[in-house]
Amino acid sequence: MSKLFTPITLGQLTLPNRIVIAPMCQYSAEAGCATDWHLIHLGQLALSGAGLLIVEATAVEPEGRISPRDIGLWSDQTEAALRRVVEGIRRYSPMPLAVQLAHAGRKASSQPPWEGGALLSPAQGGWQTVAPSALPYAPSEPAPVALDDAGLARIRQAFADAARRAAAVGFDLIELHAAHGYLLHQFLSPLSNQRTDRYGGSLDNRMRFPLEVFDGMRAAFPAERPIGVRIPATDWVEGGWDVTQSIALAKELERRGAHYIHVSSGGLSAQQQIPIGPGYQIPLAQAIKEQVSTPIVGVGLITEARQAETILQQDQADMVALARGILYDPRWPWHAAAELGDQVDAAPQYWRSQPAAYRNLFKHSRNGQR
Repeated sequence: MSKLFTPITLGQLTLPNRIVIAPMCQYSAEAGCATDWHLIHLGQLALSGAGLLIVEATAVEPEGRISPRDIGLWSDQTEAALRRVVEGIRRYSPMPLAVQLAHAGRKASSQPPWEGGALLSPAQGGWQTVAPSALPYAPSEPAPVALDDAGLARIRQAFADAARRAAAVGFDLIELHAAHGYLLHQFLSPLSNQRTDRYGGSLDNRMRFPLEVFDGMRAAFPAERPIGVRIPATDWVEGGWDVTQSIALAKELERRGAHYIHVSSGGLSAQQQIPIGPGYQIPLAQAIKEQVSTPIVGVGLITEARQAETILQQDQADMVALARGILYDPRWPWHAAAELGDQVDAAPQYWRSQPAAYRNLFKHSRNGQR
């Protein structure tokens, strides 16, 4: 048996294999509500045979959306829309489901990527953004408003409330988004956080607000359901957030009960210099994994089955996450299991598609069915 297709347990939740479908924004919501697109998009991925499906970055308040077309979980209406999607998936797929809760901070109020991704002004349908400090992402953009104590309290509560709603919707797991240059990452990095109060300056101070958010979510989400955190291993900018600081954050999250650390990077500064290549973030994941016992998710241009298997066999990560690769090939886990000589779960409606060369590919299939 390959390591890729062995189970892994996160708290009281056991994943059937170590393939994670990373959260990928679709920019297809209506007033924060998930739509039929999400049912179709997530539904097909839920039939892929992966071990875990994470729903895209889901805003905890309207101002936390990356774009006006992002999904949210801040009201009865947004909760009901997401529940409809989850219930539709659950009718046909046993795959564990997670939701990534997020706030975009100064990177909010933007166009969808296929429309250019530029910051939208209030006159264009956008809104005033907020951040740890009044520093824009790009010099040409208007500055965000620095959050005061009331704003910090509001957002902490919004994350906790969204965690309660996620439990009511029926999600098995929550991933807290503290990466990609969004609000919690903005607090972590000295490039975006220049506060002089207890939330800025030292590493402990810069970690304080993200850790408070985690604690509030942990208290609000059922204790038997796990919470993971996506962190930014490095800003890829001199003087910014780096692996050493990420290790300190991972250790603190481990102490507070995080069930996994999802290691990504970049997205905070337009000055970043990222050495893009196959598995380019895996060395970052490995560096953190060597310092903590919390399971580590590696991500970043993982496209081949043997590449994923090697990452696990070499103990560089405990799980691997796919994003664009599984959009391109929604049956990636099937093909990976075939290549590695292993088995994967498939819906019985698909059992007859099993190729003759891989007669034992699908678990529980009946090869002689009429």
